[in-house]
Amino acid sequence: MEGVSFVRMDLRELIASPGKSLDFEFELPVEDLDFDGVLEYQTPMTVRGRVENHAGLLEARYDISADMLCQCARCLKEFSRTYRLEGAAYLTEELEDEDNADYYLLDDGVADLTEIARDAVIFDFEPRLLCREDCKGLCSKCGKDLNEGPCDCGDDPDPRWLALGQLLEKE
Repeated sequence: MEGVSFVRMDLRELIASPGKSLDFEFELPVEDLDFDGVLEYQTPMTVRGRVENHAGLLEARYDISADMLCQCARCLKEFSRTYRLEGAAYLTEELEDEDNADYYLLDDGVADLTEIARDAVIFDFEPRLLCREDCKGLCSKCGKDLNEGPCDCGDDPDPRWLALGQLLEKE
């Protein structure tokens, strides 16, 4: 990822201080966050949080937010949306279970906060962005926006039910 800067946080002092915490804030590079339906990020993707030492367990709590210009997956209209994600990750110097996505390995007491935030956004992001939950989309025949009312195409029966209809006509 050429040109992308990584935010690394030295936690060696925090590791030795149970009950202490460190705050962080940075902008997550969006160059490698290419999601279907996101046309542009209108504000930087901001990551704010705190790493706390809970009796030797380091917990990184974060709040990630950005304003985006999106395109609806059903009706293709543009709309603005504020993306927001709150979560936590745990930081450790050794991993017992490498398959646990909530734990991140420290590199000589240093955490890569960019990796943690990027992973959180990728796992959380909706696969299809909709302008509203009940968006009706476009007519597959004429292309009319069905949110603005019905079209004149009429209802065609579902082809999967045609055989049943033929059986009923024979009786």
